[in-house]
Amino acid sequence: MRLWMLMIAAIILSCISLFVGAIDIKPSDLLDWDSDKTQIFLISRVPRLMAIILAGAGMSIAGLIMQSVSRNKFVSPTTAGTLDAAKLGIIISMLFFTNVTYFQQIIFSFAFALVGTLIFMQLLDRIKFKDVIFVPLIGIMYGNILSAISTFLGYEAEILQNVQAFFMGSFTLIVSGRYELLYVAVPAIILAYIYANKFTVAGMGEDFAKNLGLSYKMVLNLGLVLVAIISTTVVLTVGIIPFLGLIVPNIVSLYMGDNLRKTIPHTIMLGMVFLLACDILSRLVVYPYEIPVNLTVAVFGSAIFLVMLFRGKAYAKK
Repeated sequence: MRLWMLMIAAIILSCISLFVGAIDIKPSDLLDWDSDKTQIFLISRVPRLMAIILAGAGMSIAGLIMQSVSRNKFVSPTTAGTLDAAKLGIIISMLFFTNVTYFQQIIFSFAFALVGTLIFMQLLDRIKFKDVIFVPLIGIMYGNILSAISTFLGYEAEILQNVQAFFMGSFTLIVSGRYELLYVAVPAIILAYIYANKFTVAGMGEDFAKNLGLSYKMVLNLGLVLVAIISTTVVLTVGIIPFLGLIVPNIVSLYMGDNLRKTIPHTIMLGMVFLLACDILSRLVVYPYEIPVNLTVAVFGSAIFLVMLFRGKAYAKK
């Protein structure tokens, strides 16, 4: 888990991603600035690469923060209902506030993601049997309830098919002008790095953090806000990408430990590499067509998640 190796892998996969697609584009084609292939490269391929990089890094950091503040290695935006709450917020804004602007839709989704995550954290406080495996299962059930409400609302309004297509995690429709919201994740990641040491201390428990003079509630709330911001931007831009925030921080912690200041750069790079690899595979499996990247991520992510579960409690505990 060396940072320079991950950086080289990210550069190689980024170059491959730029030249993989239904339309064959070669580096020599870019010499003609006015050609159709150059325009496709600039309007579609480059924005898609940027979206993959930002989404991979953002969701990985969101998972890392959640695992730290919840003190559970199996908690992430996927297993805490954060993504499902963001999805519910978007659907409610579409159904009951039909004249909302795109910015207002973002606010709705962010508010629901934040409140949904806070509710999960409250559930976590009330659970007496805080088994490292039992807690995320509660989160998955909680997320399924939110997802069921979203499905019911979509079915009643006869927009269920459109809703499912909107939240299908995919970079197929990413073009210039449709991914820039993801840049919001950049200041969120910077803040996460600035407060990394405080998140690390908060992950040792409320009593321990208070004894060191740390404002535990403030750090906790900041972490949840950053998670909600990142999750909202990703859901609104590319849909739901499962397991990314769960498995990447766990893989990094195996090699680097739990000091967030040390692990954040590696988590960012591994998240980018993992999502780039999954997206390239999604484009090559049924070439020249492609399958949604969330399907590829779910296949590999669920397999890794099962391996982590079978390794037992000793793996998940801090």
